Amino acid sequence: MAKTREIKKRIKAVKNIQRITRTMQMIATSKFARSQARAEATKPYTEGIFELVQELAATAGNVSHPLIEGPQGGFRDDARHLTLVITSDRGLCGPYNGSVLRTAYKHLRGLGGASRVEVVGKKGVAFMRFNGVDVYRHHTQFGDRPEFEPVKELAQHYIELFEAGRITGVSLVYMRYQSVARQSPTIVPLLPLKPPAVEEQAGGFSAQYEFSPDAQGLLAELLPETVKTTLFQAFNDAVVSENIARMVAMKAATDNAGKMGKALKRKFNRARQAQITTELNEIVSGAAALG
Repeated sequence: MAKTREIKKRIKAVKNIQRITRTMQMIATSKFARSQARAEATKPYTEGIFELVQELAATAGNVSHPLIEGPQGGFRDDARHLTLVITSDRGLCGPYNGSVLRTAYKHLRGLGGASRVEVVGKKGVAFMRFNGVDVYRHHTQFGDRPEFEPVKELAQHYIELFEAGRITGVSLVYMRYQSVARQSPTIVPLLPLKPPAVEEQAGGFSAQYEFSPDAQGLLAELLPETVKTTLFQAFNDAVVSENIARMVAMKAATDNAGKMGKALKRKFNRARQAQITTELNEIVSGAAALG
C-alpha cells in the first residue's frame, strides 16, 4: 500500500510540473510572436542604412571618418578592446546561454585577456565570475523588451570612448536570429566600422551623384546611426532567439513530463494489481485454513 501511495504522489508532482511547463511554453510563444515582429520591423531599416553607406562610399571616392580609421590622436596606452556579451536574466531556455557564453569565452581567450568585458543578463555575469573573468559593467536597463533610447545611449557612449582613444574597438557576442528554425551565436565587430567594399559596375560605368551636404557631412550623420541601429538589431535578435529557445525547451519538458506520467501510471497499475493479487491469495489461504 505504501508503494502505491508513493507512486500516486509522484504522478501528482509530474502533472503539476507539466502544467507549469505548458504555461511557460504558452507565455514564451506569445512573447516570441511580439519580439519577432519587432525584430523583423527594424531589420529593413538597419539593412537600408548599410546599403546607403555602401553606396555613398562607392560614389564619393576616398572619405575618412574616425569611426572607420580610429581617433586622429591615436589610442591611449591603456586602451583595450571592449566586448559586449548579450545573455538572458532567466534560465530554462535550453542551450541559448551556453552557446553564447562558449562563443564569448573563446573570443576572449583569442584576445589574450586584453579586453574589457561588459555583460547584459544575469546568466552571463554568473558565468564570467565563475570562470574568473572580470566584468567591467553589468547592464540591467534593457529588460525583456529593449527600447531604442537606452540602446542609443549605450552606442553613443561606445562611440565617444572610441573617438577619445580609450578603447580600441567594440565586439558584440549574441545569438543571431535567422529564422524560427535557426539561430546561431555570432561575433559582430561594431567598432571600428569596416569601410564598405566598392563594386565595379558592368561595362566600367558608374552612377554619378552630387552630394548636398558633402559626402563627409553625410558620413558624419550616417556612420553613428549605423552603429546605433546595428546594436539595436542585435538586442532584438537576442530577445527573439531567447524566446524561441525557451519555447522549444518548455515544449520538450512538457512532452517529457507526459511520457513520465504515462510510465508512472503503468507502474502504479502493476503495483496495484500485485497488491490485489496478494490480498486475494491471503483471503483464499485464510478461507482454506478455516475450512
